Amino acid sequence: MKERIDNFETRRTHLKNMSDKELRNYFLKLSEDMMEPLLEMAYTHTSKSIERSVLLRMGFSSIDTKAIVDILNENDLLKKGAGNCIYALFKNKDISIEKAGELIRNGDEINYLLEYFKIYE
Repeated sequence: MKERIDNFETRRTHLKNMSDKELRNYFLKLSEDMMEPLLEMAYTHTSKSIERSVLLRMGFSSIDTKAIVDILNENDLLKKGAGNCIYALFKNKDISIEKAGELIRNGDEINYLLEYFKIYE
């Protein structure tokens, strides 16, 4: 087995004179820097599986979630969020969540959603 080169003392020189509070703040700053790109990606990207998961938690069946996500993806609406699209219909058309999902699944109201989210071909 190869012996480990111990460079701990060299690597910790910039930390050696920090207080516990300074070390904690330094750690939190490094954590924030590490998480920032991940959070940005989470806010700006989604996937079909994430959107299906959202719809399952909204009470839709797995068969319905696949159909809804597929039609939203085909019409470039998935980036707006499947739950958000359903909510937009629910709120603005004064219909139930279930009816909103059914309309999207059947391809109805897609033009309304494209206009609502200002997505033009």
